[in-house]
Amino acid sequence: MTEEHRLISAESVTEGHPDKVCDQISDAILDDLLAQDSSSHVAVETSAATGVFLVFGEVTSEGYCDVQSKVRETLRNIGYTSSEVGLDADSCGVVVAITEQSAEINQGVARLTGDQETAASREERYEAQGAGDQGVMFGYATDETPTLMPLPIYLAHRLAFRLTEVRKSGEVPHLRPDGKTQVTIEYDDDDKPVRLDTVLISTQHDPEVTQDWLAVELKKHVIDPVLDEVLGSKVPHDNYRQLVNPTGSFILGGPAADAGLTGRKIIVDTYGGAAHHGGGAFSGKDPSKVDRSAAYATRWVAKNIVAAGLAHKVEIQIAYAIGVADPVSVNVETFGTEQGVTRGQIAAAVRKVFDLRPAAIIDELDLKRPIYLKTAAYGHFGRTDVEFPWEKTDKVEELKAAIAASADASGNTPSCI
Repeated sequence: MTEEHRLISAESVTEGHPDKVCDQISDAILDDLLAQDSSSHVAVETSAATGVFLVFGEVTSEGYCDVQSKVRETLRNIGYTSSEVGLDADSCGVVVAITEQSAEINQGVARLTGDQETAASREERYEAQGAGDQGVMFGYATDETPTLMPLPIYLAHRLAFRLTEVRKSGEVPHLRPDGKTQVTIEYDDDDKPVRLDTVLISTQHDPEVTQDWLAVELKKHVIDPVLDEVLGSKVPHDNYRQLVNPTGSFILGGPAADAGLTGRKIIVDTYGGAAHHGGGAFSGKDPSKVDRSAAYATRWVAKNIVAAGLAHKVEIQIAYAIGVADPVSVNVETFGTEQGVTRGQIAAAVRKVFDLRPAAIIDELDLKRPIYLKTAAYGHFGRTDVEFPWEKTDKVEELKAAIAASADASGNTPSCI
């Protein structure tokens, strides 16, 4: 590695990781309520310790969720079905402490009654629904992968997903639900990925497994297939460091080994540290919470900018005030990678093409649906196993047209159009 080159790392975790278990429980409850009442207001969190889960938060909904059953169903689907693996879904404790949403918060979010909302025009609805809280959200996209995600986090997610696949299918026996992956990529001085440096996998396993056997099996069934699929001939990966369970055995895992909490893997959920993060978690929150919906919207905006060829990478920052529909600020950062246009032209096109008021985001991305459980493991962005609406690149032509219109007005023709 030369002095100009940098090593960038990102991690992912499997669905059996204690924090991800909590994320999935919270989103399973959200999906259940949205399936019954699409206007449900939900802010539910989960914490886990040895054998006990506490589900707490606020819900206002016409639906009803049997939280006890939903917790156990989620745990069974992950694979925690026996005390031998550290947790039995059918015998663990579940404590529920859920109340109604604060009337003061609800007043700022929804200022129209049911009849008023039905009679209101779209513009009236968009103006009436304020942000569910103040906050700053970030979205990011880069053309270094086909999914427009940073390579380290994308590769880490693919390894974690594959690790779970081979566990559940039995292709690699003796694996247990908890696991983590980490990838280090070497970048050149032009910020291009040029070499795979390190792959790290830590996975829970049965007691009879040796670490040498595990390393061979994971390389054959997890690491090699993912590297060949994702990197192919584009990024060299014939001379990298492989680490499997570097501290030795990993028999006790999941909530039996470590406490879990909703929202404690927010960098794993987003861009692996390649972009900023406003600090707000996603899981367990309905789309009226801009922590979630605006983070999805900023990814949508960023992805369309890169897909349109306006920049090689872009970060969108957006901020809201509670109860106010229009964003307080929208910022576009292209890191000097804009292509034939100025950053100001891109920002102006974003303001023209995208309506970033909370109700508009919810409508445009159709967010009042039970689609959130699948986001709660393996990342909210850049997924190839499921289609999320914020991953669509449906505004590319509108962005180009907006750029062209601004160029016509100024008499300058951007070279990207």
